[in-house]
Amino acid sequence: MIEDIKKACEVLSAGGIILYPTDTIWGIGCDATNEKAVQRVYELKRRSDNKAMLVLLDSDAKLDRYVSDVPDIAWDLIRLADKPLTIIYSNAKNLAPNLLAEDGSVGIRVTNEEFSQKLCERFRRPLVSTSANVSGEPSPANFGEISETIKKGVDYIVGYRQEDKTPAEPSHIIKLGAGGLVRVIR
Repeated sequence: MIEDIKKACEVLSAGGIILYPTDTIWGIGCDATNEKAVQRVYELKRRSDNKAMLVLLDSDAKLDRYVSDVPDIAWDLIRLADKPLTIIYSNAKNLAPNLLAEDGSVGIRVTNEEFSQKLCERFRRPLVSTSANVSGEPSPANFGEISETIKKGVDYIVGYRQEDKTPAEPSHIIKLGAGGLVRVIR
């Protein structure tokens, strides 16, 4: 795992994109502050760049770096979540502009899974995490279901957990709005 993290960080630092295990399904990732790298992910997924992608962080202590005003309820939701939870925040900052939704919001998930958490910690920047599939195709439940198109389109494929066949599911998604409004997306 340590060598995978080291190599992934080298690729990410150079503006590359990786295929890696997360706390949910396998993801395509890049430096969430690098606009060109984010664009490469959109192109690989054949996805319109007006559809935002989410960001992974290793700690909720870093939320203030990427969200102008974190609603108080977010801290409780993160602490109480028993399954992976992506929260959509308004007024994102310090992220690649093409990563954000048209309204300036961004989905952020604090990962508790060992590999993705250590990767985010070592890289010291947020990571894009989007499902490892071409847009419109089913999300792969494990590494074996990832298409060759995706595998050939990334700069590095993490070896860690490739043999794990445990079915994985995407995170729950909620959007926090003005006045404490909470909207369940998925």
